[in-house]
Amino acid sequence: MTTVAYQGEPGSNSATATQILYPGSNELPCTGFEQALDAVTLGTADLAVIPVDNSAAGRVADVHRLLPESGLFVIAEYFLAIRFDLMGVPGAALTDVECVRSHVHALGQCRKVLREGGWRTLVSDDTAGAAREVAELGDPRHAALAPPAAAQRYGLEVLRAGVEDDPDNTTRFIVLSRESAVPPLTAEPTMTSLFFAVRNIPSALYKALGGFASNAVNLTKIESYQLGAGLNPSCFYVEVEGHPDAPGVALAVQELRFFSSEVRIIGVYPAHPHRLRETAPDGFRSDPIH
Repeated sequence: MTTVAYQGEPGSNSATATQILYPGSNELPCTGFEQALDAVTLGTADLAVIPVDNSAAGRVADVHRLLPESGLFVIAEYFLAIRFDLMGVPGAALTDVECVRSHVHALGQCRKVLREGGWRTLVSDDTAGAAREVAELGDPRHAALAPPAAAQRYGLEVLRAGVEDDPDNTTRFIVLSRESAVPPLTAEPTMTSLFFAVRNIPSALYKALGGFASNAVNLTKIESYQLGAGLNPSCFYVEVEGHPDAPGVALAVQELRFFSSEVRIIGVYPAHPHRLRETAPDGFRSDPIH
């Protein structure tokens, strides 16, 4: 049986994504992203399902820094519609609530209801964990913002359903493995994830990325971070549309290597159908991938 690690507790959005992607798998909840990645690296888990972006809250902190260092490969992506319910202990009412617990991203994605209620907020490690904490407290003054599945799991009552600010709220997850699983070059839309470190020369980043522009390769994501004390050249995590064996992408990567001290392809995987939507109210790119 496949063992899949994720950050969070049972009932979280990461758990939901795992169950959709790998139904019947053995779930391995982890306290943090680093622990989930380590579980795969050490062989405790076969795969890890990790959130990387949310349409409302933006990137998930630290994940893009951890990916290149993990030595793992991205083999798939999945877009999950995010729903949050405000839940409390049985018998509680909205008028009882004084404090709302949840993950910091969830609190940021439900600002409207929090403003309306005027409640104090407390940050929990994850959304399902907030629901568990409320259940353990047994205090009607405490409520949680959590996915609908968490209410049933922890015996809570939904005080108000669907409280996310954006009805098209969406989180993108990636699947990580110890082994790469590069799909063959076909007409099917494909994504490529790369890590590179620029040479310490003037205009290095401009020159390194120029190959993508000149070869008409769309760059969908770029994240920068610094290794060491800040005197080293910057490192970047990028995602591009296309297969590394496609002529345009191959030429762009070749030019990237010329201006970089290190280039690593850390994932080639099918583009999720969500990217092909004609409209994108959730803020993610939706026009056809070329």
